[in-house]
Order: sequence, then structure tokens, then C-alpha cells
Amino acid sequence: MSSKNSRIRVALLAAVIAVTGLATAGPALAATPAVAPAVTVTPSQAQDPAIPTDFVDLPTSPLRADAPQELTVTYRNTTSAPTTVAPQLLVTSPDTGPFLAPSDIKVERRTGHGCWVAVRLGSQTGTLFTDLVGAERELGAGETLEERYRVTVLDPEAGGTVEPRVALYG
Repeated sequence: MSSKNSRIRVALLAAVIAVTGLATAGPALAATPAVAPAVTVTPSQAQDPAIPTDFVDLPTSPLRADAPQELTVTYRNTTSAPTTVAPQLLVTSPDTGPFLAPSDIKVERRTGHGCWVAVRLGSQTGTLFTDLVGAERELGAGETLEERYRVTVLDPEAGGTVEPRVALYG
């Protein structure tokens, strides 16, 4: 018998043994209990972000290109129970176009320390908006929300309307 035939026989025998081993190991692996995940997800982490149940529209103003425009979103909780709210700015494009892009304006929010911080804008069919996620706050009975914003037009051709509102939850 040549060494070439021996090598082929050895390779064939190794392949048969490997296939046989996998076939017998399959049921054993299937019967092995699953290992618990290393990270446990609590119910609060697994929930989707809250969805507003209503919006309170506040007075609108035209988008001004000549100077930064400051406005205050104010909402008073007139109920006898705490309520969750979130301020939001919408900047809508003119009906005749062109649609606004997030690069056309800059929106900033004033912090409790008096500093202005940039607010990221979303965009949908010509309407720019500030995100509600992370803006939620709980107002106690009789408390008032006051959020200060500054809108600066970066594209002098941009036009539209600034529409502040407050999202109500629950």
C-alpha cells in the first residue's frame, strides 16, 4: 500500500470520527441548561420612553433672522397632584417652503447657572423640534415650569415659525 493511499484513509477516518462525535454531542449540547445572562435588566430599564398624552400649545412667533431670539416656555401645574411635563420647541417651515434643516438654526437652553447649552434638533418633513426624551420633569401641585431658550438663525434665507409647547404625561 502506498503512503498516498494511507494518508487518504487516515483523513477519511478522521472525518468519519469527527462527524460521529458531532452527531452524538448534539443531543448532549441541547440538554445542557442555558447560562443566565451576566446583566440583569430591571423593569424600569426595559420600558419604552413615556409617550405624551397631551400637548399645551403656547403663543407662536415668527422666526427672526436679524438677531438671536429669546423665549420662555412657561407652564403651571394647576392640578392637585404632581404631573410630568416636558418643554418642547417646534420650528416649522413656511407652507410654501423651503423646508428648514437643523443646520439653518441653532437652539440653546439656559441652565440654572445662567449658561447657554446647545440643544440637538430633530427634523421631520420641514419641522425642526427639540427632543422630549430627557426633558421630562415632575411638577408638584401648583408648581411652574420656566424654561428659557435662545434661537439663532444661521442661514439668512431661513424662515418659519417658532412654536413652543409643553408635553403632558399621564
